[in-house]
Amino acid sequence: MSNNNKRIVEKLESKTKIYLVIIAVLLIVLCIYEEALILPSVITYALLLGYTLWINSKRIGELSKHIHDLTINVDTAAKNTLINSPFPLVILETDGNIIWKSSNFNKEFEDLDINNYLDEISREVKISIENQENEPIDKQMKIGEKTYHIIGEYIKSKTNKKQKTEYMMTLYFLDITKSIDLETTYNNSKSCIGILMIDNYEEIMQRISAEEKPGLTAAIEKTIYEWAATTGGIMVKTERDTFVYMFEQKFLDEIENTKFNILDTIKEIKVDIDMPLTVSIAISVDGDTNYEKYKSAVEAVDVVLGRGGDQAVVRKNGKYIFYGGRTQEVEKRTKVKARTIANALEKLMKDSKNVMVMGHMNPDMDCVGASLGIYRLAKSLDKEVYIVNNSSNANLESFTETIEKEEEYKDVIIDKNQALSKISPETLLVIVDTHKISYVEIPELLNETEKIVVIDHHRRSTDFIENSILTFHEVYASSASELVTEVLQYTETPVTLEKLETESLYAGIMMDTKNFTFKTGVRTFEAAAYLRKFGVDIIKVKKWFQSSLENYKVIAEIVKNAEIINETIGISINETEDKNASLICAKAADELLTISDITASFVIGNTGDKICISGRSIGDINVQVILEKLRRRRTYNPCRSTARRNDNGRCKE
Repeated sequence: MSNNNKRIVEKLESKTKIYLVIIAVLLIVLCIYEEALILPSVITYALLLGYTLWINSKRIGELSKHIHDLTINVDTAAKNTLINSPFPLVILETDGNIIWKSSNFNKEFEDLDINNYLDEISREVKISIENQENEPIDKQMKIGEKTYHIIGEYIKSKTNKKQKTEYMMTLYFLDITKSIDLETTYNNSKSCIGILMIDNYEEIMQRISAEEKPGLTAAIEKTIYEWAATTGGIMVKTERDTFVYMFEQKFLDEIENTKFNILDTIKEIKVDIDMPLTVSIAISVDGDTNYEKYKSAVEAVDVVLGRGGDQAVVRKNGKYIFYGGRTQEVEKRTKVKARTIANALEKLMKDSKNVMVMGHMNPDMDCVGASLGIYRLAKSLDKEVYIVNNSSNANLESFTETIEKEEEYKDVIIDKNQALSKISPETLLVIVDTHKISYVEIPELLNETEKIVVIDHHRRSTDFIENSILTFHEVYASSASELVTEVLQYTETPVTLEKLETESLYAGIMMDTKNFTFKTGVRTFEAAAYLRKFGVDIIKVKKWFQSSLENYKVIAEIVKNAEIINETIGISINETEDKNASLICAKAADELLTISDITASFVIGNTGDKICISGRSIGDINVQVILEKLRRRRTYNPCRSTARRNDNGRCKE
């Protein structure tokens, strides 16, 4: 008898017992009041008990037979359902051994080697069992030319001789090929919106003759329209240097596979000046409407321009995918933007309760110089101003000793707790030498005020500060100190720099240009000349950059152990664990570039809790793109290496 049958019988017997007990109690009560009824009561109860047992036995037999017949019918129906299932069905063990398969399964996969697919599913189920996940089987798999949604369950089947539990699983294969094709067709028919901008249109047009301008414009437009025609898209010119591009999403993969060849094609247009013609492209598939996609593309093109142009970006699901970006940034010759930024920044400072200046983590000389320049501007406007510094830097020891001797700056440089206590919604927060949320000195300050200004020169990343009300982000500039110096030149309020501030700004430019040898333009030297007017002690500045003998030996050892890849790429590893490893690696990467034929360098170091990589380039290799891809990898955990574990398998302290 099955468990269900037993439960039904037990329930019936329990009710009968209750009735018999009630009758017995009533008869006993009657006998107490009338002794003459004792014998009739006993006889009556005995007869009743006998009848009850007989009728109960009969009912149980009938009920058992009914339940048995019903169970057989249900089992038969279930078996028929399995056998005649409209879906391919297979029952197998987790070792891949097939117990039973339906006729539809045989018919569906008669021309395919299905065992490899079943083995893959079995392996996944084994892992699920080992991890005690106890989740039903639910996955999508392409088998042959079709795509199947595979669902099923697994149960314990037996325990083998080694006392190991074996499992059996039932799998249904649902053909969803048509649904997938329909979804793909629908997605492919969606529109993509793009924006294409000529990076240096104004600069080129200013430098060529009037006779050449119509021909160059025609050549540019012809190249762009022909590229758009290959995807069946529509390209509309909205401004002299801007085009809006609309096409179906099914062509996006083709465009990405060709790595946006328009980036190289546009450079082939001949321009009779020493300046390459480049374009920036932003394409977005994010958004439910074309207007939302257009707004998303506008945001994406700002990212591209902030990275120096000559590249393309595709925005999907809120993420950015970059292509190109091999051309060096072209210096903008006009200073209109610097003058506009200076006037806007001055007005914002006047309208604010106080001003805070914050740079990036582990600040360098460029960060400090730009901070002091903004500090002097705020002081010239009689504003309460603070410089936020919450970390020390071994590279700034000499400068720190110098600034600590100056009385004026003792209460100006504040730490995290002081900054959080002094900031308010009326505070103007100026971010210098970085634009990344994750890289600022104290990210919490970004949430305390909406009045944020960003001044930076690095190629733009996706982790940028979006809610800034004023941004001076020019990747052509050598340094943040150069940008701040330009701002100081165009303020309406006269700004007189102190000697230490002048020297720190000059040192910032020197550091990022490697003594005016890298990424310098006309405006870089103009900014340096402006600072020299205030008086700069070059010897003092050079002393700020001096390294200790120990650090110099480490750098020399890193350079000595470098390997040359593809004849132009230098790669080295700093084996020593050091909290200042990032600074040492940066200097070593710079030093590698002084070796002949080396156009790019990478140095890897260990700070103790993470791995750092410094990349430098003086050629066509864009090290930022390479390092960005490395950043997407999982964060380094030193205990993932067995060499950093003790005998118990725990991480070494």
